[in-house]
Amino acid sequence: MAIDRAGLAEFLRGRRGALQPEDVGLPRGQRRRTAGLRREEVAALCHMSADYYTRLERERGPHPSAQMIASIAQGLHLSLDERDHLFRLAGHQPPTRGSGSEHVSPGLLRIFDRLGDTPAEIVTEVGETLRQTPLGIALVGDAMRYTGPARSRGYRWFTDPAARDRHVAEDHAHMSRTYAAGLRALLAVRGPGSRAAHLADLLLAESEEFRTLWEVHEVGVHLDEVKRYQHPEVGRLEVNCQTLIDPHQAHRLMVYTAAPGTEDHDKLEMLAVIGAQSLSPGAVDTGPGGQR
Repeated sequence: MAIDRAGLAEFLRGRRGALQPEDVGLPRGQRRRTAGLRREEVAALCHMSADYYTRLERERGPHPSAQMIASIAQGLHLSLDERDHLFRLAGHQPPTRGSGSEHVSPGLLRIFDRLGDTPAEIVTEVGETLRQTPLGIALVGDAMRYTGPARSRGYRWFTDPAARDRHVAEDHAHMSRTYAAGLRALLAVRGPGSRAAHLADLLLAESEEFRTLWEVHEVGVHLDEVKRYQHPEVGRLEVNCQTLIDPHQAHRLMVYTAAPGTEDHDKLEMLAVIGAQSLSPGAVDTGPGGQR
């Protein structure tokens, strides 16, 4: 497919002009004159330079890769139809839709963007973290830095001992059962050739604990709403986890809270002050297959 530079530029300008700062979690400010978002704001949302994005709007620059177009689609909070249109304008085939898609819906993103002072994250059905708030990173660690199978927290749970560090030891056995049971149930839904099937094959080859649990063939094992952590900076704390599911993309928005006035709430506020940058490094996971 050939790139339609004029159409691409026109579509980008139109979508940028239709977005308001509050739509993407940005402050409006008192001196805003732009009828929509500024180019540098969109570039930041899309994780690219302002110069690169500006050249696209001016029908110049290199042919953007599919990965770059996916980032732009997410940054502009495009719907699936709009995302597919953007890919075609850029000369690429649109990605597949459904459970394997990593394109977060605009509605879920709008909610997420308003949770800047709350620990929250968006995960796929196989436990790949797509978005985390700063306080979410401070609480459970940077789960977006992984690549390959390790993006799945279930895979890390059985293959990387560090994945268990921030979970209290008495919860480990039940969490292992939950991971195995969740993957078993997901495989039955998605079938051979799915991401769930691939992860199951890898874990069967790499983890004796997983093989033992897999043979039991449990399903329907879940974690409690209250999650318990042993945090390296603030010690032991308990939080409630509420889940919002996007039925079309099979994404979960996980929000962690503690009751005001409790010691756990004070510890979350302390984490907000400390910030993710000062926390001890290490892989941290928060629940089996996206379930906490």
